[in-house]
Amino acid sequence: QVQLVESGGGLVQPGGSLRLSCAASGFSFSHYRMSWYRQPPGKEREWVANISSAGGTVTYADSVKGRFTISRDNAKNMMYLQMNSLKPEDTAVYYCVFSGRSGQGTQVTVSS
Repeated sequence: QVQLVESGGGLVQPGGSLRLSCAASGFSFSHYRMSWYRQPPGKEREWVANISSAGGTVTYADSVKGRFTISRDNAKNMMYLQMNSLKPEDTAVYYCVFSGRSGQGTQVTVSS
């Protein structure tokens, strides 16, 4: 069955960086577009970024463009989100998403 496991979250100061990882299994990972979403506290889940199956096409929400980089390693069935210049408003649970399914998420807290 489809399994998505996010990791790499934590507490970071404003301006800092984190790299999130998503380990995928149970489907042909390299054939599918993947996404990152996030859910800030008290708010709805929102889209962050997409990456095409081969990784050649990436798109970002305006709120993270220029600061976040989505990537994938199809040989390892892994997807990543490099987050730089983090802001308090980036605080959220981050989810790896495939075909409407996600893992348990990983908490990112940006605070001084």
